[in-house]
Amino acid sequence: MDLAVDLSHRTGRTDAIYRALRGALTTGRVPAGERLPSTRDLARDLGVSRASVATAYERLVAEGFLESRPGAGTYATEAANDAPPARRRGTGALRPRAGWHWSPRPTSADAAAPDHDFRVGIPDASLFPFDTWRRLLAAESRAGGPAAGAYGSPAGLPRFRAAVARYVSGARGVHAGPDDVIATTGAQQALDLVARVLLEPGDVVAVEDPGYPEARELFALHGARVVPVPVDAEGLVVDEIPERARLVYTTPSHQFPLGMPLSLARRRALLAHARRHGTAVVEDDYDSEFRRTRRPLEPLQALDRDGRVVYVGTFSKSLLPGLRAGYLVAPPSLRDALLAARQLTDGHGAVHVQAALARFLDDGLLARHVRKASARYAERHEILLDALADLPVAPVPSAAGLHVAAHLPEDGGVDSRTLVARARRRSVALESLATYATGPHRDGIVLGIGNAVTSSIRPGIRVLASLLDP
Repeated sequence: MDLAVDLSHRTGRTDAIYRALRGALTTGRVPAGERLPSTRDLARDLGVSRASVATAYERLVAEGFLESRPGAGTYATEAANDAPPARRRGTGALRPRAGWHWSPRPTSADAAAPDHDFRVGIPDASLFPFDTWRRLLAAESRAGGPAAGAYGSPAGLPRFRAAVARYVSGARGVHAGPDDVIATTGAQQALDLVARVLLEPGDVVAVEDPGYPEARELFALHGARVVPVPVDAEGLVVDEIPERARLVYTTPSHQFPLGMPLSLARRRALLAHARRHGTAVVEDDYDSEFRRTRRPLEPLQALDRDGRVVYVGTFSKSLLPGLRAGYLVAPPSLRDALLAARQLTDGHGAVHVQAALARFLDDGLLARHVRKASARYAERHEILLDALADLPVAPVPSAAGLHVAAHLPEDGGVDSRTLVARARRRSVALESLATYATGPHRDGIVLGIGNAVTSSIRPGIRVLASLLDP
């Protein structure tokens, strides 16, 4: 029997042999009643292990395409020739709904890290205490662990919510008890839950411009009319928020991506606007743990007296994105609706991860990790600013976070998109400010320090300097 088998098939050798045999059987190239080679002979001919062939034979026997006769060999059955041949899967007749224009974005895991890594939003995984985390996770994953064998609450594990409430109250000044906290798989899920509960198609959502693209796109995905609102040196320009806005999304502690905090006067103005127009405010506090001042301004949630602010937090920056752990603090009036939305779309999170995180928080391990990481990030921040001083750029002052934005000269020269493309070819990764903006804005670049190797910062900036000429 001549059998062509593509042993480089991505699904493995056994599956490749199975597919080739099935094709030969269903197309009649191996007629009913014909004896197949022994597993030993076919394995020798193909240059594979006998086990790979035997497993493929066993699968075809179970499906009725082959018949094993003890002492006589393996034979093709009548059913094999009657079966429809396997067809190559086409592109498919199904299409997304009308108006769908979204495609998945590239992620930081899609490619190897460049020599000079200034990508935004990536923490330094080498600083994470993996041994400690492994021990905590193993302890919480043993039989009889939290909610073993049961479906968890959409709110999250009670002791995780209690630990988060203590943490955000002490570290950020958020007013929260355990019942106010809902566990999420990160900030993006928190935004999705809020959108599901609050927005109807056509509702106006005000977002910062420049701002976080994934939030902007998520609200649009839910049918909202997203309106960009400019930011200046004091943060979001509250007077530019449309009166009809159902929701305002903001990053007041460390404006993304420019970096300035929302001034106290603007915070009060935003809350007054929300009270006057019945607007919900989503406060995304995505990386303020890494601050370079003693104490940030009070969060909007702590200043809110009307229950109009939903506070969103994540451990993706302070720990690791791969943990998929975050939370939101919601006013009581939204709690049941948000829990129902979580239950209907995701059920609940990984309770053993939440249990391990609860211990991580309560044992002071997060605070210790943040202190260690903050010192490392502060060093990189200082080196980056010092290196940028030799370039014709204007860094935006920032007191927190894992990135620095810098405006390019206004009198011409290379634009940010061209600069980023040129830098990529020299193994320098950074981002264009243009990718975060929808309206008119001053051009610039954004450089992350989270995953940057300290010794590579100055060499990377020297490469940028050589690329800034038109």
